[in-house]
Amino acid sequence: MSKLEIRIEPATQPAPAVLPDPLGFGRHFTTRMFTRQYTAGRGWHDAVIGPYRPLALDPASQVFHCGQMIFDGTKAYARPDGNLNLFRIERNAARFNRSAARLAMPEVDIDEHVQAISELVKLEHGWVPKQDGAALYIRPVMVAVENTLEVRASRAFLHYIILSPVAPYFAGGFKPVSMLVSDDYVRTVRGGTGEAKTPGNYAGSLAGTEEAIAAGYQQVLWLDAGERRYVDEVGAMNIAFVYQGKRIRTPVLTGAILRGVTRDSLLKLAPDLGYPVTEDRIDIHEVIRDIDAGKITEAFGMGTGAVIAPVGRLGYQGRDYTFASGEPGPAARRLFKSLTDIQYGRVPDPYGWTRVIEVAAAKLNPAPARV
Repeated sequence: MSKLEIRIEPATQPAPAVLPDPLGFGRHFTTRMFTRQYTAGRGWHDAVIGPYRPLALDPASQVFHCGQMIFDGTKAYARPDGNLNLFRIERNAARFNRSAARLAMPEVDIDEHVQAISELVKLEHGWVPKQDGAALYIRPVMVAVENTLEVRASRAFLHYIILSPVAPYFAGGFKPVSMLVSDDYVRTVRGGTGEAKTPGNYAGSLAGTEEAIAAGYQQVLWLDAGERRYVDEVGAMNIAFVYQGKRIRTPVLTGAILRGVTRDSLLKLAPDLGYPVTEDRIDIHEVIRDIDAGKITEAFGMGTGAVIAPVGRLGYQGRDYTFASGEPGPAARRLFKSLTDIQYGRVPDPYGWTRVIEVAAAKLNPAPARV
């Protein structure tokens, strides 16, 4: 196992006695961050955990001109015993590397990446919120920093990690969301960057999302770019449909769909809870027919931010389709509780998904209370 030498700089201020309220999602940040540099011929170097601060980037940095940038997202969860859980952190690190490879960026050593996250989270444990559904969001990022306007892969990069105490992604918590199927826009294409967590994928989704919001919906359900017929994913999440309350069906990964860690976890968990899973190409017209026929009884998004986002209303070609009473369905409720119980350490983890960060005995920066 690699052991990364990290220089620890003094924090400029401790964790607050009381966390901001409301937390929102990704609006507040801890006092420390991790950074390290990459240069061709030398590799990764100068790993530091120091004060959270603005980045000093040259205006000619390639991130601004060629768009070489990736990120990922995971969380640290407060356990009942006072320690913290990291959830499937190695899988997130592996996905970070897949994103890097797709954008011609250097990979990171997975053990070193996990070590950097673990040490940063342990130092900043006082920022972990204790309220129900809240967590400490972890955002690793890599950007190209070589100063040139040439259209080619950069030779220098910055890898950094920031932390943010967050409430549930949707302000309403575990409540159904509304989705509009987009006919005018596409998110990504096969052979493109759909499997990579790169800002360009999200930038390309914003116009469609703004139109959906203006029409009274919260998210966009994307269709494939080729035929605009097959269900892709929704917003920043994967999507699943529940048939007659018993079977879960989700789009097969095509290269244009993000390999969600939450998706993978739920697809492993569901059969153990009595819900067989099918992964295949899902025609939106078939979805509409199956909703009308009562075959599809639930739908939900799956992602790190919300874990599960039940769908209450689906808009397509001028008509709305609702699921049952518009409340979260029983399958979504059971899967949400089962997965979050593992993430927060409320039940034993039979899958080996969690990594415990021991902070309960720490004397410095005690965990803040909420008011």
